[in-house]
Amino acid sequence: MTAPQGSATPTDHRHVEELLEAVHRFGPCVEIADSWGSRLAAVLSGGGRVLAAGNGGSAAQAQHLTAELVGRYRHERVPLSAICLSAETSSLTAIVNDYDPVVLFSRQVQAHGRPGDVLVLMSTSGTSANLLAAARQGRSDGLRVWAFTGPRPNPLADLADEVLAVDAPYTATVQELHLVGLHILCAGLDRALGLPSAPGVGIAAVRA
Repeated sequence: MTAPQGSATPTDHRHVEELLEAVHRFGPCVEIADSWGSRLAAVLSGGGRVLAAGNGGSAAQAQHLTAELVGRYRHERVPLSAICLSAETSSLTAIVNDYDPVVLFSRQVQAHGRPGDVLVLMSTSGTSANLLAAARQGRSDGLRVWAFTGPRPNPLADLADEVLAVDAPYTATVQELHLVGLHILCAGLDRALGLPSAPGVGIAAVRA
């Protein structure tokens, strides 16, 4: 029997159940994201830059991160230097037209990255060839490579300097918790810059 239109299915409920289960395993990721925020504040305050990239839904997450930095998260502050490599449409199409698609992001890293900058790569699988090439380029050029991935082991986690790996079997769940990690990073950054936390919201509350 077909469920009435608008009625949630068992699959819908399982999606939420899996998210809740993954949240209970997310504690170590909270610590990593908060630490990244604190350290990123020092990098950006010192004139450094964030480069971010991902494919598909993770491209949207990467752009979300750079938007929070160039704009603001919760409180007014100076804009911070951040470029989403997967949003650079003219560069992307020019590179794919003239070069191997594998260098889609690594060529941009070579162009924009400087020693001490941070390269944030987002991938649910951790296997995307263009992100692996970007990680190798970043490390070669002296950038710090931070990766948001799904469960370990995965090749991107092996290449990155540090990893926030979400322990969840479904792409959607991994992406949903990548967004949580991204926001914790932003909150940690703002706190390190001396901005106030939102009332009733903080890392201790998330740990609980």
